[in-house]
Amino acid sequence: MAPCGGAEMITRLTHGALVALALLVAPADAQEVSGQVAVEWRGYFQTPLFPRQPRSSASLMLQPELYIESASQSLLVTPYARLDQTDSERTHVDIRELQWQYAARAWELRLGVGKVFWGVTESQHLVDVINQIDLVENIDGEDRLGQPMVNVALNRPWGIVDLFLLPGFRTRTFSGPDGRLRFPARIATELTQFESGAEERHVDVAARWSHVLGDVDLGVAHFHGTGREPSFLIGADAAGLDVIVPRYDQIDQTSLDLSLVRGAWLWKLELLNRVGQGDRFAALTGGLEYTVAGLFGTGVDLGLLAEYLFDERGALALSPFEDDLFAATRLALNDVAGTELLSGVIVDRKTGASLINLEGSRRIGDRWRVSLELRSFVGVPRSDFMYGFSADDHVQLEVTRFF
Repeated sequence: MAPCGGAEMITRLTHGALVALALLVAPADAQEVSGQVAVEWRGYFQTPLFPRQPRSSASLMLQPELYIESASQSLLVTPYARLDQTDSERTHVDIRELQWQYAARAWELRLGVGKVFWGVTESQHLVDVINQIDLVENIDGEDRLGQPMVNVALNRPWGIVDLFLLPGFRTRTFSGPDGRLRFPARIATELTQFESGAEERHVDVAARWSHVLGDVDLGVAHFHGTGREPSFLIGADAAGLDVIVPRYDQIDQTSLDLSLVRGAWLWKLELLNRVGQGDRFAALTGGLEYTVAGLFGTGVDLGLLAEYLFDERGALALSPFEDDLFAATRLALNDVAGTELLSGVIVDRKTGASLINLEGSRRIGDRWRVSLELRSFVGVPRSDFMYGFSADDHVQLEVTRFF
């Protein structure tokens, strides 16, 4: 199996911490073992751009979960593994969560490997900077690697203050030469560069204040450390072949995320200002969602979404979304099976390149769920950040069993 970045640190944490943390919550008032196992199949509609790429592939995912709770303490353990048929880089293991939590009246302490989510928008999670993206899982950025952390949360009448100490950096995962949804050249993760001499051992820090003010949900945060978003350099591997070398710079990022509810309207905004990857720049994602409840007198809810994605760096942005429009519909049948369907498109305002996305899911009984995804890349020019994906239109079927 191909290890994820920071795997050495995760291994060290796992060996001793699980037993030690389990002792802290004993005797347990409650203990629960759960999880999920899934079979996934992807079929691609076009001939691949690069040799060795498959027309279809299958994979197996396992994610068990152990939760132990006693009085004011709890322990959450969530390992993760995927075995992929064709792409050795997509076959990987991770500790998504291995976190002990102590809760007092006015503060909480979390220690171990955890996941933290910041943000409110649908099309991208612009300000979500604590956990590294697990790109081999899915290109939508929803899947994140576990992050070693110490987190203290202070609960006050005027808001919640979260303080983070992040001892250890996780490098981003990328598809290999045998995988689809890859870049034109191989990503040489073995040649990864860092601005900091401490490399993956650099200790990052972050703080966030969040509060609910009437109909407004507000968060203001600052992050100092190794940026999770790599820049890319052209290099050569040991065989003299051209490769892409990831580089991770030191950044300072201040961000705002805000949502406002007004009747059936939900307004959303994520805004950041960052220095450390070249000149200081700003980026934002903002928009709205309008929900039509009880469509045509039925129990069906229809959500209409629209967002704008902007990055001041323009063509130099490390994201494909520097001047784009997003529109989508969200259909919730509100039935016993929890049937949902999200369909949307992101369009580049300059080139017209489009990413079309369709996601649907439905439960079967209490233990099973069937999910379907369809993605299409339309009119992507060679100069575009996502050109390597231009022949990777695909459908993905996933069957999940919960236990």
